[in-house]
Amino acid sequence: MEAKKIDNKLPIAREGIPFILTGIGLTCVFLILDLLVLAIPLAVLTSFIIFFFRDPERNLVNSEKAVLTPADGKIIAIERLANGDNRFPDTAVKLSIFMSVFNAHINRIPVGGRISQLIYHPGKFFSANLDKASLHNENNMVLLETDNREKIVLVQVAGLIARRIVCWVKAGDYVKAGQRFGLIRFGSRLEVYLPPDSTITVRKGEKVKAGQTIIGYLR
Repeated sequence: MEAKKIDNKLPIAREGIPFILTGIGLTCVFLILDLLVLAIPLAVLTSFIIFFFRDPERNLVNSEKAVLTPADGKIIAIERLANGDNRFPDTAVKLSIFMSVFNAHINRIPVGGRISQLIYHPGKFFSANLDKASLHNENNMVLLETDNREKIVLVQVAGLIARRIVCWVKAGDYVKAGQRFGLIRFGSRLEVYLPPDSTITVRKGEKVKAGQTIIGYLR
């Protein structure tokens, strides 16, 4: 079965273009009106928005049974769940990745397989680096089944100022490791649930890059 192809020919995520064009347009208007006190801060803000929505190409790692990190950021927790948690009922290894506003926010598929289910939960907007954000914030669960029938769960968690989770895949899609599958606006968190016998190769506090850093290996 051919994997769903999600390519972006632009260096900027399409979801950021309306924000960028609005910022450029207003900056030009303020410059024409000689309102530098407004034009300069807005130009700086627009530059940051361009930086935030950047979508860099990555030299993807291709290693058998490797699990790639789905997000840029920092590993803030690695937990072995003997009885699951309130979101995932099975035994698993859970890794939490915090994405600051300075990280690229494009999310990527960790291993190839089929999207079996998507589950969206509305919620609050605590700072994404807090543990309670995992439990209470708006989130979107992506359930992935590999060709060997191993189940992996990805959870996009909104942050303090994030107000929209974007997901480009749907149930039934076949996906490949490293391909883009979504993003979260302005600071957020991504959680990965792996089978309990997975080998984890990263440590808490380590910085990772989506599609490049191997966070573990499946059995």
